[in-house]
Amino acid sequence: MKVGSKGLDVRTLQQRLNKAGAKPQLVVDGWYGESTKSAVIAFQKAVGIIPIGIAGPRTQRALQGAIDPKQASQNDLQKAADKLGVSLAVMAAVAEVESVGEGFFQTTGKPVILFERHVFHGRAKEAGIFEEAPDLESKYPNVCNPSPGGYAGGTAEYQRFKLASTLSAKTAKESCSWGMFQIMGYHWELLGYDSVSQFVDAMHESEANHLDAVVRFILAQPEMHSALKQKEWAEFAYRYNGPAYHRNLYDVKLQRAYEESLEAFPESESKTPASKKPTPKRKPARKSRSKQS
Repeated sequence: MKVGSKGLDVRTLQQRLNKAGAKPQLVVDGWYGESTKSAVIAFQKAVGIIPIGIAGPRTQRALQGAIDPKQASQNDLQKAADKLGVSLAVMAAVAEVESVGEGFFQTTGKPVILFERHVFHGRAKEAGIFEEAPDLESKYPNVCNPSPGGYAGGTAEYQRFKLASTLSAKTAKESCSWGMFQIMGYHWELLGYDSVSQFVDAMHESEANHLDAVVRFILAQPEMHSALKQKEWAEFAYRYNGPAYHRNLYDVKLQRAYEESLEAFPESESKTPASKKPTPKRKPARKSRSKQS
């Protein structure tokens, strides 16, 4: 829920904010206006949730007394921003637009994944697995296929991952996108991990590690990093999401999210030195994850 939302869910949110000690107390009218947004931000700051004024699942769980120790805090976000040399408002915008929101499935406690069968197919071919099992594709088309697809969604992705792991554990890990930012497992070396297993273990620990992974991913690609520091949203979106970024308006969403984040962190820009290095113009983007642009 965010500014402009209305209805029974907003009334419930307002009631819970009042019960949590909102000052001033909100009028329970079912309209998510600026006063409700301010109350949400105040509550998020109080409990350590990244305060962007959007009442997502983790904010609603916190209002009911449930705080997940694995979830990222504002402090984690600030550390990520510091490593990248950007403001907290910039990092919050990236987290809002380029993440899937939740880094872990609440029902299982496992990191969010999406298994990519076409990636498994390609990497299995490179690894010579087909030489030992030439019928791999015909026997397991849902996990080994030259075409994307076959998604089960949610926690059911682990069933596909488990099956693929029986064929090749390393290749299966490399063929999933992991965590909040859906970083592909095959990027483990680019990100500076010793192995894909070390990367996957980190993804199981906390959303702070998910933030660390996306920081590593951006730092490993200077043009992308430069675009982010310059707040060149179209260039960053191109390099992060691929050349079809405009179909989902990622650049527009990043700009809007940044402007909203400035309201929550108005002082953050003054603490961040301006970068004057121009962004080199485009070369083919390195694919970061499985999200379709």
